[in-house]
Amino acid sequence: MVFDSTAHSDHEQVSYFTDPETGLRAIVAIHDTTLGPSLGGTRILDYDSEDDALEDVLRLSHAMTYKAAAADLPLGGGKAVVLGDPDEIKREALFEAYGRAVDCLAGRYITSVDVNSGVEDMDVIARETDHVVGTSGGLGDPSPITAHGVFHGIRACAESVYGAPSMDGRDVVIQGLGKVGRSLAEELLADGASVTVSDVDRDAVDAFAEEYDVETVRPDAVYSQSCDVFAPCAVGGLINDDTIPQLDCDIVAGGANNVLADRRHAAVLRERDVLYAPDYVINGAGLITVAKEYLGGTRAEAFEEAAAVGDRLLEMIELADERDTTVLEAADAYAERRIEAGKRTPTVPS
Repeated sequence: MVFDSTAHSDHEQVSYFTDPETGLRAIVAIHDTTLGPSLGGTRILDYDSEDDALEDVLRLSHAMTYKAAAADLPLGGGKAVVLGDPDEIKREALFEAYGRAVDCLAGRYITSVDVNSGVEDMDVIARETDHVVGTSGGLGDPSPITAHGVFHGIRACAESVYGAPSMDGRDVVIQGLGKVGRSLAEELLADGASVTVSDVDRDAVDAFAEEYDVETVRPDAVYSQSCDVFAPCAVGGLINDDTIPQLDCDIVAGGANNVLADRRHAAVLRERDVLYAPDYVINGAGLITVAKEYLGGTRAEAFEEAAAVGDRLLEMIELADERDTTVLEAADAYAERRIEAGKRTPTVPS
């Protein structure tokens, strides 16, 4: 499947790792290292099949290359998936084995937190390899900083659509109350937005609604909820042929990866006068955080640089308007220029 996949034929390396003793089954995909070593999180999911896991890691690693380039970072794109139920795996032993797997890649891939993996897991991985960031001894969980970047990205979208960046009085629906979604909701509320939340975890929704006195919406009704901004912060692929006709919003901008089921959906949203903020641009502050840890820097510096996500996104929106194209295409062009420039001026080893 890998060699036959024309959509992902440009990956540099795809590695499978197993460890019968711990039950580890992992795939690491390194997409492009033109600008630097590949960096991307490790997610744990109970995939329906190995093919589904492969497709996910290929898509995610490809997106990480563009995310790093669009964030002006000296890094390439990679990603890893661990196959299994996150509640059932032998977590500590498995991540020790996984750390040894990462280490054998000799720094071509640097891992960090992702869906169902956290700082504690990175600490375990760090026992076996130096090629890990997001540990408790580093800059910690990047999720709040990711949310901070998304917040500023949403403000940039509001400035483009409404003429002012303030979210005061704007209605925002947040799909997904994980670490990013919750932090984003808190920032939006502090900026005066009216927030409605939705999640498959009803207890989490009820607890947040009680704490902050916000409205809730069922997961099956979230797309048709009228709002100014729809912020997907759950899993990817949920903006598709079935959900787009239900949308009643001006802006789609959130923290989830691979929000669109297919690239063509960016054009479909544009035809419906819905501004779509490319996910790999607006949620890039998480990568900025772990890059800051890898390259040297502080958490405060990462928070400060996260605010620049809004400026960068606004520039891409303006470029898309000038070229009469989607913001996704404008963002791609920006990232591809950086990668091509890196190929022309390769880094000289010190």
